[in-house]
Amino acid sequence: MLNKKEGRIDWLSIQGTPFEVGQALGKKGKDAVHTLLVPSSDWAFITDKRHQKHVERLTKNTQDQFPTIWAELEGLAAGLDLPINDVFAWNCRGDLFALAPDGCTSVQVPGDTPVLGHNEDGYPFLKESCFIAEVAPVGQNEFWAFCYPGSIPGHTFALTQNRLAMTVNNLRLLGVEADLPRMVISRAVLQQSTLQDVLDLIQNNCNSAGFHFSLLDQITGAFKSVEFGAGQYHCHDLQTPGLHANHALHLDIAQRITDSSGDRQTRGDALLANGCFEALSILQDKHATGLPIYRDTPDDPDNENTLASVIFTLGPDGIDWMIYDQQSTTPVYTRHSQNGKTG
Repeated sequence: MLNKKEGRIDWLSIQGTPFEVGQALGKKGKDAVHTLLVPSSDWAFITDKRHQKHVERLTKNTQDQFPTIWAELEGLAAGLDLPINDVFAWNCRGDLFALAPDGCTSVQVPGDTPVLGHNEDGYPFLKESCFIAEVAPVGQNEFWAFCYPGSIPGHTFALTQNRLAMTVNNLRLLGVEADLPRMVISRAVLQQSTLQDVLDLIQNNCNSAGFHFSLLDQITGAFKSVEFGAGQYHCHDLQTPGLHANHALHLDIAQRITDSSGDRQTRGDALLANGCFEALSILQDKHATGLPIYRDTPDDPDNENTLASVIFTLGPDGIDWMIYDQQSTTPVYTRHSQNGKTG
């Protein structure tokens, strides 16, 4: 059952070939990209010719190893009516610039009824331009994902038809010369049939910029935390409640930890240590002495606000999920996933 309340997060249903999926995503985000992103200094920097050789290497590796994702990117460019080189570079932004503005916080609460919560933090000016995509690509898994205009799915939060819930956090790793874009890897996660396939994919393709995944798998009941980037990979089972505020906790590599990232981690750890295990309360917390977990100020130092939140709950017969926008403490979407379908 899909229930929708008034909010600022649209819903887009797509089916077709990878190119057609990308084209539909591009058409959906075209106005926002041309109006808000293309004129921005970040777009100019990411698409600048200084990155050309790196982008060429990332392009070839994506074409060779993930041709269906490349076709989706070509469709995305067509739908956006922009050059494929620029659109692909934008989807490599974290690999080209370690300080790209992608924040986010994930809350992991294992137990008899495991809960995975996530704040998706991004550009404040995109608050009314993001959407949920319900995607049925020909010959591939169906999935549901929060999408930014101009970007392929998979690097925010998502649920697959194989009943895998995932949330993604940015890691600002320094000095990385990526072989594959991290957003291509995260998009490929949505194509995998099993949790083990997902873990193998990440471990075998981890020379990218950094991401953290929280993975909640209904099929096996596993709850995993995965960090990867710069050729490193770390995975562990979640046995106790935890929080991840977009910096690496287990990788041995130089990184940038912004004030917001550090403050959110400190505040989240303190809430958990004091026995607060209610994921939504943690995600909506604004009471830190430093910068808050829930981000809604126009002067955020990382130029990020909380655009949406999600709560995944694993029960005996499926995954329930609730999506919140920036306006309400009640969900704008609720859904139940069972036996490979959502109803």
